[in-house]
Amino acid sequence: MLLTLTPNPAVDQTIEMDEPLEPDTVQKSANAQFDSGGGGINLSQFVHALGGETVASGITGGFTGYFIEQDLKEFGIPTDFCTIESAPTRINSTILVPERDRPRTSRVTGSESSETVEYQIRQAGPAVTDAVIDQLVETVREHEPEILVIAGSLPPGMEPEAVDRLATAGDWETAVNVHGDVLLELEETYEYCRTNQAATEMATGRTIDSITDCEQAALEIQAMGFERVVASMGSEGAVMITPEQTLYSPAVDVDVVDTKGAGDALFGAILWAYEQGWDDTKALRAGVATAWKLVTVKGSTVTDLSPQDRMDKVHVWEMS
Repeated sequence: MLLTLTPNPAVDQTIEMDEPLEPDTVQKSANAQFDSGGGGINLSQFVHALGGETVASGITGGFTGYFIEQDLKEFGIPTDFCTIESAPTRINSTILVPERDRPRTSRVTGSESSETVEYQIRQAGPAVTDAVIDQLVETVREHEPEILVIAGSLPPGMEPEAVDRLATAGDWETAVNVHGDVLLELEETYEYCRTNQAATEMATGRTIDSITDCEQAALEIQAMGFERVVASMGSEGAVMITPEQTLYSPAVDVDVVDTKGAGDALFGAILWAYEQGWDDTKALRAGVATAWKLVTVKGSTVTDLSPQDRMDKVHVWEMS
């Protein structure tokens, strides 16, 4: 079983406007959408869609925390969140404002409208105490997962040493998908690590302009104490460093509808594949095939992501 832990989840609010924003004016939105957000939550959704066993955990609070738990329940995903009373789970807002005379496709409705400028407002999230960290440790111990995935940003009051503590609190493998500055502070060894380009650059101080740059940076991250490193590069594909080899898989050339959650789908499918006993090459192929399927549909909430029907079309090379 794969247990995901999202320390700082969010309700993702996407607001679409049909006219530019004006100061000191009351304006109505054209569309609005609310989704459960956070790296671990996304990953549980994708593993569930792959047919894997998963439980979503983390820290929630207030009416927004209740929304996340009910939202996941509707999709049949078991949850075991630690609830705090100090403040509600944060809301992250994205406001899509049109630019005239440039056609686009609405992220919420799928209909065509004008090109947008995107405004993002991110909240820090409620502060947590050592007692909450203790509760997280006990929650993970109760489930005894095969793989613990710690993903997303850390809330105020939670330091990188808490991630180390969770990783070593029991006999499970641990995977992390955290910001680059947090990676630098981790002291324990980890079985899996996923980074996007920004986190890779922050953790290594390198500028990533090519696949070779990504490979060298991922090798540096592996040397920090991570057995397998999956470094995703968006439209350029992904590099995976294992103890025996370096693998590269380019992104598949498809008509992209929505890239939201693609990195989490890649990582979730790789971890799911390892639970099936697949080797490194087959696991990376499954990850790319799953991300490929996800980006061709709107939104990150899907019910079926089986990769087998397209894995043969995914190329994986060993880098020398």
